[in-house]
Amino acid sequence: QVQLVESGGGLVQPGGSLMLSCVASGNIFDLSAMGWYRQAPGKQRELVASITRGGITKYADSVQGRFTISRDNAKNTVYLQMNSLKPGDTAVYYCNSNHAVFGDYWGQGTQVTVSS
Repeated sequence: QVQLVESGGGLVQPGGSLMLSCVASGNIFDLSAMGWYRQAPGKQRELVASITRGGITKYADSVQGRFTISRDNAKNTVYLQMNSLKPGDTAVYYCNSNHAVFGDYWGQGTQVTVSS
């Protein structure tokens, strides 16, 4: 059983920055790919960024160059540094853990609102 707990969301002005954190329980974090997804009202959940066990990263076109995903296996934590935030980034952000055998786990989500 894996539990994921996100933190770091909030209200920020356009152009501002936030860092999201996701702490995973259990002992398979370093064997799992991790990702951040987001879901805006009335829209489907979409992948924002992902990072493999080996540290290979991938980003949605809409956040490339503005967001950075990273992981600290010693702390069972994955981060999402978000810079130059835009109103279109407003959404609930979800942490995801994917293990080849045990499958997908999701956090409860953290709200990010970008507004002046």
